Amino acid sequence: MANSAPPFLTDTVAAALAGTGLIVRGGFHPEPDDEVPPLPDGRAAQTVVLVGNAGDALWRRFVAAGPHADPLHPFDRWLNPILRERAAALGAHAILPSKGPPFVPIQRWAARAEPVHRSPIGIMIHPEYGLWHVYRAAYLFATREPLPARAEAASPCDSCAKKPCLRVCPVDAFKPNAFDARACVAHVVGESGGNCRDRGCLARRACPVGRAYTYPAETAAFHMRAMTRAVQAGFGMPPAGESS
Repeated sequence: MANSAPPFLTDTVAAALAGTGLIVRGGFHPEPDDEVPPLPDGRAAQTVVLVGNAGDALWRRFVAAGPHADPLHPFDRWLNPILRERAAALGAHAILPSKGPPFVPIQRWAARAEPVHRSPIGIMIHPEYGLWHVYRAAYLFATREPLPARAEAASPCDSCAKKPCLRVCPVDAFKPNAFDARACVAHVVGESGGNCRDRGCLARRACPVGRAYTYPAETAAFHMRAMTRAVQAGFGMPPAGESS
C-alpha cells in the first residue's frame, strides 16, 4: 500500500488554533526577495504560515476573557501571548507584524500566501472576507513543510466600477499612493467625526465585498480608538479632548 501524503502544515497550524478565534491565512516557502528574517538561532526559515482573523470571532473571545488590566493596549496584551504560545507548541517562531520598527512586509507576505490584493484605500482585500480581516502573526518554521497550492482569485476591486470606498471619506484621506492619517484622525476625534468614530471607517464600510464579516459597531469603535491613539502619538498630536 502506498504511503499517504504528509498533511499540509497549514492544517496542523489550524488545528493548533482551534477555539482561539484565530485562523490560518495561508503559507509560503520564502525566497530571498521576501525578506523573511532569520530564526533566533540564525537559521533561515524554510516555511512561513500566516495567522490572523476575519469577522468578529476573535473579538467575541477577547470580550469573554475580560476584564483586561491594560487600559491602553488590552487587546494586544491578551492576544500576543496566545500567538506566541501556539507558535511555541508548533515548534515555530512567531513574528508579530505590529512590532517594530523595523516592520516586516506583511502585505507582501500575505499576497504570497493567499489571493489578496491591495484595495484603493490601501487595505488588502480578500475575495471572501473583503476588508474585514487582519494578519496577526507569521509563524516561521526551520524545515520545509508541505503547503497547499496558493489559491488564485482576481481582485474584487477590478470589477468594482463605482469604487464607493473612494467617494465617501469626509476628508478625502485616501490618496492614490498615500493615506493622510493626520487628516483622518483630526476628523475622527472632531465634532463631525461621530460616524467613523462610533461605527468604524466610513470608507471601509462602503465596500460591498465581505459584508457577512463586517465588524460590529463595538468592535469597530474599539479599533478606531486604538488607531487614533497610535496616529496621535506618532504625529505628536494631543489626545482627544486635550488642547495643543
